Amino acid sequence: MGLRPVQVNVKAVRDAVVARFWAEALNWSLFRPGATAYVGPVGDFVWPDPVAVGINVIPVPEPKPVTKNRVHLDLATTSEAHRAELVARLRALGATPVDVGQGEVPWTVLADPEGNEFCVLEPREIYRDTGPVAAVVVDCAKPRAMARFWDEAIDWTLHEVTDDQAVFRSAGGVGPYLEFVRTPDLKSVPDRVHLDLLPAPGDDRAAEVARLRALGATDLDVGQGDVPWTCLTDPEGHEFCVLSPS
Repeated sequence: MGLRPVQVNVKAVRDAVVARFWAEALNWSLFRPGATAYVGPVGDFVWPDPVAVGINVIPVPEPKPVTKNRVHLDLATTSEAHRAELVARLRALGATPVDVGQGEVPWTVLADPEGNEFCVLEPREIYRDTGPVAAVVVDCAKPRAMARFWDEAIDWTLHEVTDDQAVFRSAGGVGPYLEFVRTPDLKSVPDRVHLDLLPAPGDDRAAEVARLRALGATDLDVGQGDVPWTCLTDPEGHEFCVLSPS
């Protein structure tokens, strides 16, 4: 029993522009399997990808609020030269530098064409085998509490938990990390970016949702109506969806 993070869901007014940006940024492919645009590793359309966490861009009418997203991507680099080249290429694709109060840090903070923040990291050994996405990062107030909930919620392995962060990765040790990082600001608006989780083959979505509610998840109504997924929030209010196995 357990759920697997399979994609990062990004809301966008100009969904085609944002999806194309991320496909070119990661050197991945852009697919349109339905009403949304899906960005995943190069090759034929495979969903869910066995290793990567894809990016699913969905059209919405509302622009991004001025507040910083509480979920963002960290991109991996292999050298300082690679980082500089990647930052230059991303800016040419339409990324813009942003100041989120990071101060003097060895990484670069950018935003995609609709203002969704992300980081281009300096080379780090821990991310040498993740692929282009090093980590999905979630701002939170209490990493230890997040670790307790998410360790029960998903089938990934908890690698580290401190007062400052909780770090997960797939049980197979492949793909990106999922990191909950302590930040002083509190969640105030619905996020533009959230995780989508998928039950294991043979597991029942309703049973998984009931299990999550028992762990402390709360139902969320964003006007989704009758859809084959369930919208929830974790104990700190981070939105996520449980998708149908089919």
